[in-house]
Amino acid sequence: MAVLRGRGRRGEGEAVGDDPLDAAQERRVRAVLALGGVPQADLPDGVQQVRLRLLERAARGHEAPRDVSAWAAVVASNLAMDWHRARHRQDRLGERLAALRQSDQPSGEDTSVLSLAVAQGLDGLPDTQRQVVVLRFYADLPVRAIAEELGLPEGTVKSRLHTAVRALRARLHEDEVV
Repeated sequence: MAVLRGRGRRGEGEAVGDDPLDAAQERRVRAVLALGGVPQADLPDGVQQVRLRLLERAARGHEAPRDVSAWAAVVASNLAMDWHRARHRQDRLGERLAALRQSDQPSGEDTSVLSLAVAQGLDGLPDTQRQVVVLRFYADLPVRAIAEELGLPEGTVKSRLHTAVRALRARLHEDEVV
């Protein structure tokens, strides 16, 4: 399936099977991402995300956007906003973990390293797994309450917990924290 590629409007470009963005469109996407605050190192991933979304759109049978360049710029802008939200969520997670430490516990280097490693491990989990881990171990909710609140079967909550804990344990061992 060919995707139309052009400098602007659909039909002005050539049919290309591999890359839905031409060089000028890619430069524009990079500029939008950079101006949106995405770090230089993450720009290639952002450009790839825009390409992927354009290809997914074509795979679903939708027509190419009327103005591919404008569409790609809007998608890039949304990606930059998503990047900031994820960064903010990660910062808040670190703050919450630090606040959870009880004052009577030693705040030595080992505790700080472990807290940071757990926070990074949680950040690496899928949202559904992170959610049940936080509710179970940080909010101290029983599995039954989590299942009821999320509208899930208890078995699903248990499965997500098991998978998440196994992944966290592996990560902590890989990083030689425990």
